[in-house]
Amino acid sequence: MARDWDFKNLIDISQTLSNDIAVFPGDQRFSIEKTIAFESGAQYLASHITTTLHVGTHADAPTHYDPHSSVSIEQCDLSRYIGEAQVIEVHPEKKRIEPSDLKIAISASIVLFKTDSFTDENVWSSEFKALSNALIEHLFKLGVRTVGIDTPSIDPADDKELESHKTIQKLQMSVIEGLSLTHVKEGHYFLMAAPLKIKEGDAGPLRAVMAPRL
Repeated sequence: MARDWDFKNLIDISQTLSNDIAVFPGDQRFSIEKTIAFESGAQYLASHITTTLHVGTHADAPTHYDPHSSVSIEQCDLSRYIGEAQVIEVHPEKKRIEPSDLKIAISASIVLFKTDSFTDENVWSSEFKALSNALIEHLFKLGVRTVGIDTPSIDPADDKELESHKTIQKLQMSVIEGLSLTHVKEGHYFLMAAPLKIKEGDAGPLRAVMAPRL
């Protein structure tokens, strides 16, 4: 299978973490600061970070959206974030993507939605596209087990019920949010996007890369 993919030309689909990156209003902003520095006479540089776990490109754990779940990010099945993925470009008129918005057949267990509705990772905007319950249920019936999107959330910013997250939990699917897909064409890729192994983490930042087909 490795011979099917061009691992020499990986495509980075992760947001860049910096002090400028936008996060959900009210959430903990990302910051990186020097703990030990050459300027103070040290022989090496060491830094520390403060951040929400839902920063940039990240995977949600069930504990994020289900108060009855005990499955935190370090317990999530890594196979859900590694494997053949299909990138689908869709620009729905409404806030949520519906099954009727799909114009091509689904043929992978990981589907990543390119909406181009949140293209500046350093400027917060609530006007991004999300997923509908009907779409998630439709994808599940087609064998999809992981969905990803190039926006901060699979639910609209003003959705207090997290409807799509709850459907994800009901169907035991996995979710990746905050992908950077503006430079990626529709098609099939080999995705590698394992979240950080954080004990009791309700999410895990990740470095997502994809290999194109040869």
